Amino acid sequence: MVAEAITTEILLAETVAALVFGLMLIAEWLHSRRTSRLSGLAFGPSRKPRAWVWATPYLRTLAMTALAWGFVSLMLAKPKSFRPEGEVQPGKEQHLMLVLDVSPSMRLQDSGPTKKQSRKERARDLMRSLVDRVPIDQVLVSVVAVYSGAKPVVVDSKDMDVVDGIMGDLPLYQAFESGQTRLLEGLREAAELAKPWNPNSTTLVMFSDGDTVPPQGMPRMPASIGSVLIVGVGDPAQGSFIDGRQSKQDAFTLRQIATRLRGTYHDGNEKHLPTELVSEIVNRGLENQREPWTRREYALLAVGLGGFVLAVLPWLLDCLGTAYMPGVRFNRLQWRAMREAEVREAEDRGRAKVA
Repeated sequence: MVAEAITTEILLAETVAALVFGLMLIAEWLHSRRTSRLSGLAFGPSRKPRAWVWATPYLRTLAMTALAWGFVSLMLAKPKSFRPEGEVQPGKEQHLMLVLDVSPSMRLQDSGPTKKQSRKERARDLMRSLVDRVPIDQVLVSVVAVYSGAKPVVVDSKDMDVVDGIMGDLPLYQAFESGQTRLLEGLREAAELAKPWNPNSTTLVMFSDGDTVPPQGMPRMPASIGSVLIVGVGDPAQGSFIDGRQSKQDAFTLRQIATRLRGTYHDGNEKHLPTELVSEIVNRGLENQREPWTRREYALLAVGLGGFVLAVLPWLLDCLGTAYMPGVRFNRLQWRAMREAEVREAEDRGRAKVA
């Protein structure tokens, strides 16, 4: 039934446009025949307008056809509802995937400008900075915690208080068995969660110190992940002792992960996320929110262009339609001859008075 309705709508609009096109051609032909006898009055002795005027009948015909097609299409188009600003449109959702390293090394206090923040607290500040600069009311946020394994904590949430609490003092490392940090498992879990989402609709941001990352096993990101941002926390120069070993931000490994995922690495130990990276996320979200043009938008364009052409053509014809200007115009020779005749006439009158 829906397909039949769409077909009927298309056929009716195109049929009306074809009829208007044919009638306009006949009307323009009759008009040109009836006005050709007056061409001498309008265009002078040459009986010819400017060259562009010959396109006027065709422009009027196309403009009337566009108006007819546009008005019929708009009359038959179904009403379209627009959602309030800030409401997530179905099928147009944007996703922010946060992969959070919750290993015990993230509790070491060597981060921030003063190097007195814990790495987890610094990741929380960076997350807040990111959220404050994106239209978070149009973004669904998911969090994946990773330590010796990976577990999704929140999926498609709009409650940023919940996300903020997860990245705060919640001891998520207790949900895992002790062991080495399997950071790539978190990326793999994030990829599985994002696989069914729309292409290029997800931004993946990972917060980690890069400690004990394996050299192989990089997962393949699905088409839904449009960009990857790897954020390092912790002092990359001086390490802190934990479990009998020295732990510091492994910037080399994190940068390598970003390169292999075709993403960007940012050292967030002292600086917040740069505006360029945040703008890229915002702009991509706005582009994905844009809806493709439908028959309704093309009909509005046809009505606008057709109406504009019909409105501006009379003015153009009046101002630029012909070079012929009715009236007597003297050139220099005619003006000089007229002045000489007046002078001779004056001299003849003077002689007559003297005689």
